[in-house]
Amino acid sequence: MIEWEETDSGFRVFDRTKTEVCIDADGWSTADAGHDIDRPLDATVSGYASELRLPAALVFAFSGTSNEKHTHGGDSEPLELPDDEYLLDVNLNIKTYLKFSGPATVRKTDDYNDLIVSFPGRTQVTFGFRSHYEEPVDTITVPPTPEGVATAVTYASASHKTVGPDRSYPNLRGHPPRLELGGRTEIPDHVVESRADVGIELAVPDDFEYVFVAAPLAYYLQAELRVEDRQFPVLRAPEAGVEHRFTPLPGFQHEVADTLRRVFFLDCLVRNAGEYSWDLAELDLLDRLDLDAEETYHSTPAKQLATYLDARYERIDEDLPEWHLAMHVEPVADSATSLPYFLNNLSLVYLPESTELEKEELLNKSIDDFYRAGDPTAHPQQAAAVAGAGYRAGAGTVRSVDRRDPVLHEGQINGWLADGVPIDVFKAVPEAYENRFKYIDQGEGDIDVTVVLNDDEMVDEHDTVADIYQERAEDLPIDVTVHEHLSKRELADVLESAHDFVHYIGHCEEDGLRCRNGHLAVEDIAESNVQTFFLNACGSYYEGRDLVRKGSAAGAVTFTKVLNKQAAKVGVAFARLLIHGFSIQRALQLARRRIMMGKDYAVVGDGTYVLTQSDNRYPTSGTIEEADGAFDVQFTQTTPRSIGGGYQIYLPDDDGEEMYLHGKDMNFTLNRSELRSFLDRAKAPFVYDGDLYWSNELSKILES
Repeated sequence: MIEWEETDSGFRVFDRTKTEVCIDADGWSTADAGHDIDRPLDATVSGYASELRLPAALVFAFSGTSNEKHTHGGDSEPLELPDDEYLLDVNLNIKTYLKFSGPATVRKTDDYNDLIVSFPGRTQVTFGFRSHYEEPVDTITVPPTPEGVATAVTYASASHKTVGPDRSYPNLRGHPPRLELGGRTEIPDHVVESRADVGIELAVPDDFEYVFVAAPLAYYLQAELRVEDRQFPVLRAPEAGVEHRFTPLPGFQHEVADTLRRVFFLDCLVRNAGEYSWDLAELDLLDRLDLDAEETYHSTPAKQLATYLDARYERIDEDLPEWHLAMHVEPVADSATSLPYFLNNLSLVYLPESTELEKEELLNKSIDDFYRAGDPTAHPQQAAAVAGAGYRAGAGTVRSVDRRDPVLHEGQINGWLADGVPIDVFKAVPEAYENRFKYIDQGEGDIDVTVVLNDDEMVDEHDTVADIYQERAEDLPIDVTVHEHLSKRELADVLESAHDFVHYIGHCEEDGLRCRNGHLAVEDIAESNVQTFFLNACGSYYEGRDLVRKGSAAGAVTFTKVLNKQAAKVGVAFARLLIHGFSIQRALQLARRRIMMGKDYAVVGDGTYVLTQSDNRYPTSGTIEEADGAFDVQFTQTTPRSIGGGYQIYLPDDDGEEMYLHGKDMNFTLNRSELRSFLDRAKAPFVYDGDLYWSNELSKILES
């Protein structure tokens, strides 16, 4: 899973997802043997060095003799470690450990971009690495019945690496086994043996609707999910006297969401009484509850559940993050094969519900979203005129998409695995979830980005996105190729060849993607080997959907005709966000805020898919508003795949050691000088004055 190679200044490690960590080492030489690291690892590297330089990160330093723990955050003073044996836990894109004996100094560089570990002389060190990437290694086969799917969900929790509150750490929840439908139940023996019997069961009516909705809660609690001849679902933990009855659907889906949220976030707070404690900003919320974290942490899972259900959770609910992901799923047998991927992301599952969307209603929703993005100059009549134009010069007839208005509930990001094409969600395609693993298997080499310009009128977008990819190539191993005016065969060759990302700029009509000698319909190609894509062309939804069905993981598309200028704005913003580590759905959510008719754009496939690593491990974003000479900042770091993780924020007069749960919005006020200093280090996009800026660009704007 992890490989490494020496460089001129040290070495780099990388995994199959093309995520990497570069380490500079003064006086480096490798060693055949080194220190033992008592952690789950994919690879170790031992050698000698007098100083090490790594990407800036939170560091926990554990003493080998006293078991004392030291923390070094963002703005911390240098950490002087006296002579001892140490294990450093470094929070990077690839989980990194460093073990050595002797004194050392841990500090950040003046620009806070790098972490320095220095020794009095050449010292033997051992690095341990573990990829954050997980994929299913087992397969469970069950009959296509509610009882069969319930059995699969029961054993999905065999992938948990622990029980109790520590399961809220994302790296202690492994990927559930694949689920296949067959004539009889087949579960690998070691999966049966790995599943912990925690004494909790969730009994639901014998119906797919109840099984699907209950799945995330049962999976997280490691409960046995059972179907019974009953009207009311019930959560039981006999050891602790729990008999918690839910209401029938549709209320059941909201009660499941509330219960999962309660259990999960209380786990996040209580886990700090254990071995892997963090200096978590939200810890003071426990003071509002009559809950003993130490006692709860060391009790059984059944008693923990009883404690959580009795807690006055409503006292702290509004101070915890919004849930990260919700999937709206058609409750039929065929949808069950996608459940392991939803559970891996700890997604809520809702029943799909939508209504017809009239053209005028769509226009109003688009304009409302644009105003909420903060544009101070837009005018309703101007917006209507732009929306009314709605097409690019030279575009022909496009295939119609009957968009619908979904009923959405809890969830920052929403996916849709059901009939219909709603706005404001990504349209999940079942093939996407298995397709992504083939790109892991062919993940050697640089990140391959291919830009195709088949429309001269969009040359501005073409030039700008090419520059963005080339600029990012200074930080990551990215290989950029540009094509212009491709024929049908040439474009088919691009789509059938292995590429990590294809950015198509041109036209799409009823017959397919426009080429210099006609139109290419994606359904006519043999297969797609394009990992991700953006078909920035009028009405490209069906072609994008077919790319996923043919082998891609995810991509951005349009529903209808779009204006050149607006298409270019979205294309440029999307390119930069995606290449800086945002999930494809989050990248499009932010990018389409730049235009009035942002709801003309959507994602097909797995919207949680991430193409490249972020400078901040997980991508961050925010909004900035100026008021009375100061700047109000809302800032967050979130990812659809690491709920339960944390992030730091570095502010003036802050030691930077406190962590916040992913998805938690931070609000603070800075003066102009403080804001510029903050932006110089943020490496993130911000919405300011109605538009989207990268932090270094915005810092220069605020300089004047």
